[in-house]
Amino acid sequence: MKISYNWLKQFINIQWEADKTAELLTNLGLEVEGIQEYQSVQGALEGVVVGHVLKCGKHPNADKLFLTSVDLGNGDPVQIVCGAPNVAEGQKVAVATIGTTLYNAEGEPWKIKKGKIRGKESHGMICAEDELGLGDSHDGIMLLAEDLKAGTPCASIFEIERDQVFEIGLTPNRADAMSHFGVARDLKAGLIQHKVQTSLNTPSVSGFAVDNRSLKIGVTVENSDLAPRYCGVTIRNLIVEPSPNWLQNRLNAIGLKPINNVVDITNYVLHELGQPLHAFDAKRIHNKQIVVKTVAGGSKFMTLDGEQRILHEEDLMICDGEKPMCIAGIFGGINTGVTEDTTSIFLESAYFDPVSIRKTAKRHGLSTDASFRFERGVDINNVEYALKRAAILIKEIAGGEISSEVVDLYPKRKEDYQVFLSFEKVNRLVGQEIPKDTIKTILASLEIQVKSVTESGLGLQIPFYRVDVIREVDVIEEILRVYGYNKIEFAEKINASVAKSSRFEGHILQNIAGDTLASIGFYELLSNSLTHPDYDKLIGSKGKDVVEILNPLSTDLSVMRKSLLFSAMEAVEFNLNRKRQRLRFFEFGKTYQKAGKKWREENILALTISGERHPKHWQAEKEDMGFFYLKAVVLQLMERLGIQITDSKIDDSNLYSEGLVLFSRRDKVASFGVVSALVNRNFDVKQDILHAELNWDEMVKKASKQEIVFKDIAKYPEVKRDFALLISDNIKFEQVESIAFKTEKKLLKKVDLFDVYRGKNLPKGKKSYAVSFTIQDESKTLTDKQIDKIMRKLQQAYEKELSAELR
Repeated sequence: MKISYNWLKQFINIQWEADKTAELLTNLGLEVEGIQEYQSVQGALEGVVVGHVLKCGKHPNADKLFLTSVDLGNGDPVQIVCGAPNVAEGQKVAVATIGTTLYNAEGEPWKIKKGKIRGKESHGMICAEDELGLGDSHDGIMLLAEDLKAGTPCASIFEIERDQVFEIGLTPNRADAMSHFGVARDLKAGLIQHKVQTSLNTPSVSGFAVDNRSLKIGVTVENSDLAPRYCGVTIRNLIVEPSPNWLQNRLNAIGLKPINNVVDITNYVLHELGQPLHAFDAKRIHNKQIVVKTVAGGSKFMTLDGEQRILHEEDLMICDGEKPMCIAGIFGGINTGVTEDTTSIFLESAYFDPVSIRKTAKRHGLSTDASFRFERGVDINNVEYALKRAAILIKEIAGGEISSEVVDLYPKRKEDYQVFLSFEKVNRLVGQEIPKDTIKTILASLEIQVKSVTESGLGLQIPFYRVDVIREVDVIEEILRVYGYNKIEFAEKINASVAKSSRFEGHILQNIAGDTLASIGFYELLSNSLTHPDYDKLIGSKGKDVVEILNPLSTDLSVMRKSLLFSAMEAVEFNLNRKRQRLRFFEFGKTYQKAGKKWREENILALTISGERHPKHWQAEKEDMGFFYLKAVVLQLMERLGIQITDSKIDDSNLYSEGLVLFSRRDKVASFGVVSALVNRNFDVKQDILHAELNWDEMVKKASKQEIVFKDIAKYPEVKRDFALLISDNIKFEQVESIAFKTEKKLLKKVDLFDVYRGKNLPKGKKSYAVSFTIQDESKTLTDKQIDKIMRKLQQAYEKELSAELR
């Protein structure tokens, strides 16, 4: 938000340098991000002086050039070559002296230098108005008043406006500071704390008076919840023309382009007082009737930018007797705005429901100065005052006469907030005692009224325009920011108690898991919990369990995510587009779903991988990170947290083209697989993506139940034996492993699958598993007889239960 220092000084008497004022504003919570110099004429005509043409004759070497002698007021006339057809002896002209910097139409600087033109020296330039930035004409040089003295700086003649403009990073809660008056109000409170006594100069509207009642326009508000207050007045016989220089300078300083005097005044009052206004051409209001209402969904409406909008049934519109004229509080229509032919207007000032305005603005992708303020909440008590202020300015600048009474529809008055402030709580939250008199002074400077005083605190009435101050802690924050954060002293010591916590706390386990993943090359993602509603369709869902946002920032972020896959895919797409092919991501986040009439919120650890496992190297063969690599990472995490996987099954969800679900004692702890082709196509990804989602809540529960057992390293050696089993192709390794441990519970320590073979020399529907068995007795050395006995038992078990054969 841009704030003009000169404009600010209209409201408050302050003589500080801009840097010092900026520092105070920042300390008050209105962070000044930068200060820009503004000049109504670029370069401020520095180096441009009044010249008196003493002589003027034809250039001896050029037909269209003139050789002049010009007095610049220093007693030593200079020779200047000029090509303007209207230059003549005796004129007073504007001369850019040597070293002066001028600016072209694109704002690019160029410097006046001594030079020769067709063999004759030229010591400066006699300027046209467009060369000085004072107009658009280039027909000839600019002629000045004859009574001006040679050598007079032109900056003093044309009253060049110089200003300093603060760029304030306004936080969304500070609706009260969305204007010059609002910033001045805060600045006054800060100055009082710096022992600078000052007051606010409020523009007077006492001169407002109805001239006649010749143009009455009726107003009806059909839904006062969406438009709690609506004011309007008509003005006739005005003249629409360019605004005076002072008004154009004010708008130009804050980056607004002047349009015409009526529109400029509405913009001026908006930035002066923070109250948006809109002027309708009264001749284009059918049936002389204003109706504030919603219209049928699907209705078409052409806005000022020439774009046709499809209206929503909840969009509040300003209509006449026949059709919509304006999207309330956001954007005007193309057919009812003020033009050069306008002679009478209906001037609107209103308070619209912030939520309604915000939803409509987001639906249509519009963000205007008016919607910016209405969305955050304007001062409902300022609506009529701003209307009268604008009406007075229009009469002064555009002429005309106020031709109706002010219509003010305000059926249900908004009450100020009531808060009790405890002195004890102020001191406790601030960390040191602030004198009670100081607290009262600060509150008074913020226009917060003290209604009652007790030993323990104050009963306060908060102005309605302070929409962010509705609780006791909000008041304390206001006191602290005006008192000054820098005045809060640091204690000499800090007392703290050490809280006892379990090593199985979620955040501790999260750090363990995160460190484990980072150590093997994973990078952590942090993504938004809000996502696009169309993602749900990619997994075949009908959207019934989706959690929708009532007041979305945009349609792209209108639902809560059900899976972390899609935010990961967005990151994958982003990286692949930048030629980063080897990707390993993990993210801790939440998913959200409806579950009947309840809501389900789960903590998830998501893993996403793609590309080659190792960087390209002449000694290494290419190996992609595939399904089993991801499975190994998932199992490594489970093992690191002490979670035992007891079962698995095929994942039949639409997320994966092939996937697996892992269980620990019947509880689902993870699912992973190859992301489906449909999802890949949606993100224009052509390489395989693998994704895993681990139920972090369940993992924390499981990890906290694991007992850590310490035991001695075995003194006696382990023995390994292998089987080459010929089995049916549909048998899984976990069946082989389960039968082995069921057959030999005491001495069998480990079962590993180290080779799988299908193909030549095997019967159809068969495969070969090469399985290794680790056997150990921790109390003695095993004999060959014992080992052979165990292996026979295993062979018999496989033959019986799996119809297996030894190869």
